[in-house]
Amino acid sequence: MTTLTLHASGPLDPAEVWERYAVPARWPQWAPQITAVTASAPRIAAGVSGRVHGPLGLRVPFVITAVDEHRRTWAWRVRIGPVRLQLRHGVELHPSGSATWLRVRGPAPVVAAYLPVARLALHRLLHLR
Repeated sequence: MTTLTLHASGPLDPAEVWERYAVPARWPQWAPQITAVTASAPRIAAGVSGRVHGPLGLRVPFVITAVDEHRRTWAWRVRIGPVRLQLRHGVELHPSGSATWLRVRGPAPVVAAYLPVARLALHRLLHLR
């Protein structure tokens, strides 16, 4: 297993960035790899589950494993066939507006392949108005 962390910063207020994470229905607005989300609740919370829908009919099951609204952090697990990834996210105040980080843990080839897509999604999360 490999763990890698990405960091990004942008001009949006941390509260707005957090809301973009906290409401799964908003994920397709900034994550180009996500076309739709079905979730068992309208807001992330430990135990919320669902599917992230991607291109070519891809459906990836997920479970939210932890959420700390005060610290603006959350974690989830996704499964793509036999491959499992653990992802942790956080949003912080930054001199430019806000910063976010993503820590991905999983098989090295899968983590490496996901990083360019994740980097683009984080940029969009922090910059799209």
